[in-house]
This record gives sequence, structure tokens and C-alpha cells, in this order.
Amino acid sequence: MSGLTVRQATHDVMRALGMTTIFGNPGSTELRFFKDAPDDFRYVLALQESSAVAMADGYAQATARAAFVNLHSAVGVGHALGSIFTAMRNRTPLVITAGQQNRALLPTEPFLFAEQATELPRPYVKWSSEPARAQDVPAAIARAYYTAMQRPYGPAFVSIPEDDWDGETEPLAPRQIVGEFVGDAAGLRAVAAALDASSRPALVVGPGVDRDGAWHVTVTLAERTGASVWVSPLSSRCGFPEDHPAFAGFLTPDRRKLRDQLAGHDVIVVLGAPVFTYHVPSDGPFLPDGATLFQLVDDPGAASYAPVGTAVLTSLGPGVAEIVKALMGSVRPVATGRAPRPAPVASDPMTGSFVMHTIDGVRPPTSIVVEEAPSHRNALHDHLLIRRPGGFYAAASGGLGYALPAAVGVALGSPGERVVCLLGDGSSLYSIQALWTAAQEALPVSVVIFDNRGYAALKAFAQTMGVDRPPGVDLPGIDFVELADGFGCAARRVEQADELEAALRWSFESAGPTLVAVAVDDAVGRLY
Repeated sequence: MSGLTVRQATHDVMRALGMTTIFGNPGSTELRFFKDAPDDFRYVLALQESSAVAMADGYAQATARAAFVNLHSAVGVGHALGSIFTAMRNRTPLVITAGQQNRALLPTEPFLFAEQATELPRPYVKWSSEPARAQDVPAAIARAYYTAMQRPYGPAFVSIPEDDWDGETEPLAPRQIVGEFVGDAAGLRAVAAALDASSRPALVVGPGVDRDGAWHVTVTLAERTGASVWVSPLSSRCGFPEDHPAFAGFLTPDRRKLRDQLAGHDVIVVLGAPVFTYHVPSDGPFLPDGATLFQLVDDPGAASYAPVGTAVLTSLGPGVAEIVKALMGSVRPVATGRAPRPAPVASDPMTGSFVMHTIDGVRPPTSIVVEEAPSHRNALHDHLLIRRPGGFYAAASGGLGYALPAAVGVALGSPGERVVCLLGDGSSLYSIQALWTAAQEALPVSVVIFDNRGYAALKAFAQTMGVDRPPGVDLPGIDFVELADGFGCAARRVEQADELEAALRWSFESAGPTLVAVAVDDAVGRLY
């Protein structure tokens, strides 16, 4: 052996792969990993393991490279599993490690050991391993990174017995795997030919467009073809400027309503999204009569379960670029998209639409929005427009507790940018402790809580389903200003509409994290 410890070799591998920021909440089975930690490494402490994963998720998406997470044995992985599921749905590359008990103790099932450690995070990781030998740990970390960064991106997991770090191993030379690929040339030419022949084309833009850096080439495709541009249902990223004339709006996760929205389009090209994501059941055809659908996606799974259309497996950036090249020379008039929404009227208590409209009017133009306010998603779509690449993040899983810690990760991965985190009051309580990390890191995160004193989205679903007086949907008596203050985060509460703009400007101009709790009405509106 070289005299190099497993710990040192792993640190060298992590440095070579750009993973010098570690998100975690350590326990006793992880402590040896941090012995003699390199000075160029940064540890970001989350106060709960699920938040650690969500922070890493936001950081990885903002930096477009895999982030490193360190969790505590079985219980820590269990705490984090919801965010691991979200990372899988987000297609976020993560290297997730967890401590395991000392190998000498494993035969007796000791305290804090993980039985079948590699199975616990499945099926929500792409690859899972507990190396058979201590000297194999650096190679397992490297493999997890290479796996996470292959398309479709996603988390990978390594369980590491705590005594392995002091073992000896050989140095490991980092490698490079180039994962971008261009789809079948004939398949891409067929998409271009269909768009050329179309009388009324539509593009459906999904999270893969922004994730793949294909925002600008997608704008070019829309302008060259005169296509209307829709956002895929429940998209977790924004891949097209929402103030562009071709922007038509957001598709509904309901088969019948979605079909009606696309009525009249003869060629539909779905970019970086499933066909389609639904949330409520309805029947009938998947597409309008006479429509032909093509899907460009880097996920073979999404291509395999699509019920209609022709799928072309490709990285989105080069795939869309090849379609643009293959188009005929003529440029069509840009399609006419949706009309601007009228400004909402001020009221006390305020509507979610009024709050979203006000935020959009005063937030910095380059600010990044991280959202988890389910009952106000329609208001966001109508009044808070995303105009830049990398300008919007949400949880693709539908689970709560993602946005606040993800905003911390996005801010860490986007130095100098203002991050605006929009939360429902119910959503915020799943991970409110992430305010502490934001304060400790002095991050420019503005948290806006839409306080309607309950789970309004559940109330809306209950109304739709005919469930009278459902239990557990009211949240009275929570003081978000006191909570924020306890975590070291400055905060204000706004009750009156004429106080909102000043409070938001204070938040957006503050150097560190702030929270603005806004009293909004408890009206139960439509979700879709």
C-alpha cells in the first residue's frame, strides 16, 4: 500500500471532481471522514437530513454539477428519503453518502447500524453500494459521481463503514465521461420536416430545456417555426421566457383540459418533459384530433411510458440545435401568445394574485425564484413572470419541504444573485429550520410566506372531491416572525396591502436572509 488513507484518497477524488462543498448533518458514524479535513473544503450544516439533501439539490441544479451529501446511517437516510425522491424526480445529480457502523460490530447488529443499507434508498437512486473492502471506497465515490452525471441525471448512494476511513488504499486517478449526446439524425430531421409542414405548431417546454442549457436555442426554434410555446404540466424549471410573444401559457395536469388547450395544433413537439404529467384523472384521447406529437428527451424511461407520439432520445441542447439547422430557410411570423393579465386589485386581506403581482414589480430583474406555494401556483403563473435561464426552481415530486432548503443551495451556487423563495405557510413548516443555515451563511435569500392559516390546496381538493370538513387542514396561531427571529433571520409581518411593497423592498435590499410573512385571504380557488 501507498500509506495513503481512504479518507485522503477520497478527499483527493472529491477535489478532482469539483465536490469540495459538503452538505450534511453529521453523526458518530461519519466523524472519521472529517478528520484532518482539507482547508479548501466547505461544510454546510443543515439541521435535518432532508434539508441537507434539498440544499444539495438546489446547489447542484444551480451549478449544473453533482453535489455531495453526507447523511447519518439508517435513520438519517430515512429522514432524507423524501428529498432523495424529489432529487430523483428533479433529475438532480447528487452523490449521497451515509455512515455505517464499524465492520467489526456488524455481525451483532449494533446500535446505529443500517441493515441492508444499499436497499434503503432504492428505488430512488440510480446506483447504490456499500464497498466490500475499505480500499474500494474512493472508487465507489467516483463511480457514484460518474453515474449521477450520466443522463438522465439523478442521485447515487454509497454506504461507508465508519472504520474504513482510516484504512489504506492506492491513489485513484479521476476520469472523464462525456455524457452529452445528439439523437438519431433521421429522427431529428423528421421533427424538423414536420415543423416545416405544420400550419400551427406547438412546442411544449419541460424542465429538461433549462437543465440542459437549451433556453436560447429553444427561443430560436419557436421564432423560426412560428410555434406557440406551452410549459409542460407541473414543470419544476422554466425553459422559455414568459414575456415572449410566442408564450402561450401552462398546460394543465388533466388529460381532457390539456387536450383542449392544445386544440388546433397539428404538430406538437415536447422538449425535455414527459408526455404528459397528470395529477387528476380524466379520460378520452391524449391529443387533439389530427395532431402529431414528437418528444425530445434524454430519459429512456420517459420515452418508454409515453402513451402517444414518436420519441427521439437526445441531449436537449444539441438535439434542438440540429432541428434548427434542418429547418427550411423561411422564418414564420412569431405566434401570438397569451395576453398580459390585468393587475389585481388591492384588498385586505390580500389575494395571492396581488402578492405575486407586487413581488414581480419590485424584485431584482435577475433574481431567482424558488417556489412551494401549491395553492398560489396559478397566481404565480399569471403575475410573476420568469424571464431568464436558471430563474425558477420547484419540486418535481409534489412533496413539501423542498423549496426553503433548496433556496439555500441555489443561493450558495449562485453567488451575488438574489433568491426569492415563495412558500405556503403549511409548506414552510416542513423545513423551517433551513432559515438557520441561511442566516449562518449570510445568504441573500428573501423568503415570502403566503399565510392563509391552513393547507389551502387540500381544501381545494376536498371541495373538488366532495369531502365535507376534512380534518387537519387548518393552521392557526403560528408566528412566523418569532420563528425566523429564533433562527437568526430578520423578519416582518404584513397585514395591509399598502404595507406590502415597502416590506418587499426591505427584504430584497437586505444583505442577508429575511422573511416576510404576508396575511392572504383563505379563499379556496381552483388548482387546475
